[in-house]
Amino acid sequence: MLSKKTKYGLKALTYLASRPDKEPVQIAEIAEHENISQKFLESILLSLRKTGFLGSKKGKGGGYYLIKDASEIPMTTVIRVLEGPIAMVPCVSLNFYEKCDDCPDENECSVHKLMLMVRDSALEVYRNNTLADILT
Repeated sequence: MLSKKTKYGLKALTYLASRPDKEPVQIAEIAEHENISQKFLESILLSLRKTGFLGSKKGKGGGYYLIKDASEIPMTTVIRVLEGPIAMVPCVSLNFYEKCDDCPDENECSVHKLMLMVRDSALEVYRNNTLADILT
């Protein structure tokens, strides 16, 4: 299940991407428009700023803004930043692989096989979509 952090992060990114002027937007405006707790949104936007998706400006006329064009922000990266590994179990993760303690042989594990298919399906969707693709 998608966490609220990821859901709200995606909503905030799409809100910023949909702005025609690309000027900084205050957290309060995003929070009100997207019905998100301002305090929670602040921590999400900080995470996104640290990864290079967003910039911020302090003072009058300040707020958050996209650094890159929405078409240059892949969903794989956004999901990994906000949600963590895309794989549902660590034994099929591409970037965070760990062997399962209870599994003697991954090649014979039915859960492993299923989760590989789930991971690959999710990656197909994320890899083929950018922030620009999900703008409504």
